[in-house]
Amino acid sequence: MSLAGKTILMSGGSRGIGLAIALRAARDGANVAVFAKTDTPHPKLEGTVHSAADAIREAGGNALAIVGDVRNDDDVTEAVLKTQGEFGGIDIVVNNASVIDLSRSLDLAAKKYDLMQDVNVRGTFMLSRAAAPMLRDAENPHILSLSPPLNLDPKWLGAHTAYTMAKYGMSMATLGMAAEFAAFGVAANTLWPRTTIATAAVQFALGGDRMMKVSRTPEIYADAAYEVFLKPAAEYTGQSLIVEDVLEASGITDFSGYAAVPGTPDDQLFPDIFL
Repeated sequence: MSLAGKTILMSGGSRGIGLAIALRAARDGANVAVFAKTDTPHPKLEGTVHSAADAIREAGGNALAIVGDVRNDDDVTEAVLKTQGEFGGIDIVVNNASVIDLSRSLDLAAKKYDLMQDVNVRGTFMLSRAAAPMLRDAENPHILSLSPPLNLDPKWLGAHTAYTMAKYGMSMATLGMAAEFAAFGVAANTLWPRTTIATAAVQFALGGDRMMKVSRTPEIYADAAYEVFLKPAAEYTGQSLIVEDVLEASGITDFSGYAAVPGTPDDQLFPDIFL
């Protein structure tokens, strides 16, 4: 089994987990369309949609850089049509674009609430919906959203209500489409890690360099996503998947190589939220 010749349309992906997933697929010779806003370098964040495309090509894949905003319906439609036009179809949609703000309800700006809802929830729904007609024609079509299992424990609902709603909205949209698209053989699953992942979001929103040192690398997420993409879509759908569980089921049980700081014991890594 391989992703050679398969086409992935990904929201975001200029850096971090999304780029890691793209690079893992590229090693098989996959086609990856990176649909992101970062046309020019950000003063604080590495990578643009163009540098991501270059990295994908260097890794052995074919790449299409699409500058656009997942909040804009015209951009979403254009991303789907450009991907189909360039590669002849779409096999996989990865809903990677996401905004995080852990502010308490009384401290959160209304604009940030709207941004999280528009990118996380609406963006996931609209991109998946727009690509659905192409996915129906694919041999083994998958929708994968990087969002958590639904956990109604007040520990999470009360900690950062707005962000929790936005991430759970991604999961609900995905699980709903799993049921809705099952008749067409289109899989839709969510994927979430047990530990924090060393990304810009963790560094800037969760705890800086200290948190980065007790996290795992994005490659663990990428390897798990890769395993999901190879599963038979008609049977492997509607699941709230955990990164480490997916890898263990695939025979990968030693996660030591994924520690951001080599040699960090698993029990010293920081557990992610929502689990």
